[in-house]
Amino acid sequence: MSEIANPTPTVEQLCSIEACREAARRYSYGLDRLDGDVMKSAYWPDAIDEHGRFNGNAWEFCDYCVGSHDKWTWTMHSIYNHRVEIDSDMKNGRGEAYCITHLFDEETRMMSTWYGRYQDTYECRNGEWRIAHRVCVHHSNTSEHVPETMGIDASLFRQAEFDRPAAGRRMGP
Repeated sequence: MSEIANPTPTVEQLCSIEACREAARRYSYGLDRLDGDVMKSAYWPDAIDEHGRFNGNAWEFCDYCVGSHDKWTWTMHSIYNHRVEIDSDMKNGRGEAYCITHLFDEETRMMSTWYGRYQDTYECRNGEWRIAHRVCVHHSNTSEHVPETMGIDASLFRQAEFDRPAAGRRMGP
């Protein structure tokens, strides 16, 4: 059985674990809002991302992603089962999160769904945790035509594109 670094984390380790998770959430939020600066804040400037078609500097990957994701009406990168272990030096950590991504094209009514995992290495520099290296692992992907909606009057809701792109916009209503 693999050794678990922090089976019962200390308060300090819990704060570090949460900071790592927050970095991963900034990545997803930034990408879904097409906000490259927020996305980049998840990574150190010298970080590496191995993401299938792109393998290289993570900040360059962020620019690549924002440019490639604007073709969808909306996207939703969801992270699940995010485990993080912090090394005893409190400067390095590793994590893995499941990711399900929904990408919707309103014009064609196509929903593409990607299933995979993010395997991350985290570093703490000057008290701040960010991703130093990410490997994206693919499990499966699907596409389906979505002919109809739920039958509710969705026009009464704020629509997804109101804050996409959201560069410089504060989170919240």
